Amino acid sequence: MSGEMITNAMKPMHDRSNGLGGGFAGYGIYPEYKEFYALHMFFDSRATRKDCEVFLKERFEIVKSEIIPTRTIPAITDEPIIWRYFVAPLKSLLASMQLDEKEFVARTVMKINTEMKGAYVFSSGKNMGTFKAVGFPEDVGVFYKLEEYEGYSWTAHGRYPTNTPGWWGGAHPFTLLDWSIVHNGEISSYDANRRFIEMFGYKCTLQTDT
Repeated sequence: MSGEMITNAMKPMHDRSNGLGGGFAGYGIYPEYKEFYALHMFFDSRATRKDCEVFLKERFEIVKSEIIPTRTIPAITDEPIIWRYFVAPLKSLLASMQLDEKEFVARTVMKINTEMKGAYVFSSGKNMGTFKAVGFPEDVGVFYKLEEYEGYSWTAHGRYPTNTPGWWGGAHPFTLLDWSIVHNGEISSYDANRRFIEMFGYKCTLQTDT
């Protein structure tokens, strides 16, 4: 299914959003790089991107590095630098840390998102990728040129935040490894859930109750 189909499918849901966040996760969109983790990232500056790339090279083999294609449209503004890397964890590092590759990738995502100011990993799965922004979902789809992608499954969402900020990383879907999730409504047990999750070394960095 083309990304254009999914973008058009979100148009009737326009009034369920308020323009403060929209996004898509597509599965099967990177068949040429299906054996590699696709890291989609936001950067606030070129310097931050270069610093982060040095960090990534210490932990991964980078097989491709490129800007994610977008088109300029009036509805999407203040965009960060949007980049993607196709990577494979260094086997020597996995052996020395005694970690499987999924746990290694998850820990790397957490480390960047909590410790590297101005850098944010918003997608980290294999043969899938997330595309999100501050805007209505149908505009986000046009912005990211989703008509150029084809996938066997898609997740899509339009935010209507009421008491949390609208920012690029806080738009749905939220992803880690191959998982993507969208949800509506406030989670009243968020604080207890967050404390429980953080006992296992994970960090909640989304500025929302997800």
